[in-house]
Amino acid sequence: MVNNQLNTNNLLDYTLHLADNALILGHRNSEWCGHGPVLEQDIAITNIALDLIGQARNFYQYAAELKNDGSTEDILAYLRSESEFKNCLLVEQSNGDWAKTILRQFLFSTYQYLLYGQLQHCKDKQLAAIAEKSLKEVVYHLRWSSEWVIRLGDGTEESRKRMLKAIDDLWPYTEELFTSADYELSPIREDIGIDVRLLKPDCEKKVHEIFTEATLPYPDNILMQTGGKEGKHSQDLVNILADLQFMQRTYPNSEW
Repeated sequence: MVNNQLNTNNLLDYTLHLADNALILGHRNSEWCGHGPVLEQDIAITNIALDLIGQARNFYQYAAELKNDGSTEDILAYLRSESEFKNCLLVEQSNGDWAKTILRQFLFSTYQYLLYGQLQHCKDKQLAAIAEKSLKEVVYHLRWSSEWVIRLGDGTEESRKRMLKAIDDLWPYTEELFTSADYELSPIREDIGIDVRLLKPDCEKKVHEIFTEATLPYPDNILMQTGGKEGKHSQDLVNILADLQFMQRTYPNSEW
């Protein structure tokens, strides 16, 4: 019974991790709504935000089932503190300019594409179904962001300068994507979760490919930052949650 409970707790944390990644990046992208560089791309980044928030809802709904204490997707999204969130540090980083937002999306979409590609075959039918549905969206996210990385990196002197700064700002948060938290290890042993360490070579290959086409340097020997998966976050997440959770915390139990 104890082992089963531990397994359930790890699966719950793993599912929350997947949900939190999608929610926080989706919210970050939503901040561009009405502020995109041109109307078409404003709509594109907003649609990507909606895709990610939809993924988060599906994972939160499953997490609520696993938690089995009356929790709902809204409670899990709106009534947890920053230390309870398990998202990677990469997705909570500030938008900055368009180049930084594009690079953040590209780096995460590359990882997410590989992750969902394997997760859709896992033994947990619910996680597999969410991953399979979400993968169709991530294919577009990856193609769209890849094209923009190339466009900006191999574009004007100004766009290249901004891409180089974006790399400097975001690269320190990439290693955490491939660093397994404790709650990721138990599902791996049960053939449910994905060993993210094994995704790194293919992810690096894709990033190398796009950076080469964009004439951008591939970073090396960068001091990496981790901790998000264990609830150790930056002030950026605190600010996000202050905005995201304001209505529910100010007016508890509100419904549309």
